[in-house]
Amino acid sequence: MATYFHTIKRSYADVDTSNGIDTDQFLQATEGVVSLFDALGSSAFSVVQKDMNGNIQKIRTRFLSNPTANNTLENLVANEAHEKKRVATEGLLWLIRGLDFTAQALRRSLSDATEELTVSFTKAYENTLRKFHSMIIRPVFSLAMKACPYRKDFYATINVQTPEDLELMKAWLAALETIIKTVQDVFVAHPEYIKGM
Repeated sequence: MATYFHTIKRSYADVDTSNGIDTDQFLQATEGVVSLFDALGSSAFSVVQKDMNGNIQKIRTRFLSNPTANNTLENLVANEAHEKKRVATEGLLWLIRGLDFTAQALRRSLSDATEELTVSFTKAYENTLRKFHSMIIRPVFSLAMKACPYRKDFYATINVQTPEDLELMKAWLAALETIIKTVQDVFVAHPEYIKGM
């Protein structure tokens, strides 16, 4: 039986990053993350999925307006930087924050086989998204963290059971972490891209 990582349209490990992060491939891989939240088995994560899907759409709309000029995420945000409304850039900023949350939770889970997902996702939330969320949003995420399935059930749902399956998941996660770091570095090097966001 195939793992979740065999069923996604594109793995982050297959996103071309040789001349910048390929926008279309990144979006394809990120659509797979949205479906990963289904494996958590709680409607409490629907807010996360809705937010991610909205941000994917903002980036895709900009990409499709000129696929050649916006071929990489780096080019996309650079091309939008001079505009008053930087919708795709804001979408990318929030999408990267959400992906960082997801990556940190999964990294914790892979690093400590005894830690339940509730702890992994709660700690990841505290380290990533919490500081950007208002007092109104925080309880929604707190509820979602409490709704995480047991670790064994989650890994059974995504069918990561063997050492080979774990290696596949680790490669996917390492590639995602590299992409997150690259985009974060772009925003650090060019704070004007996200000024006022």
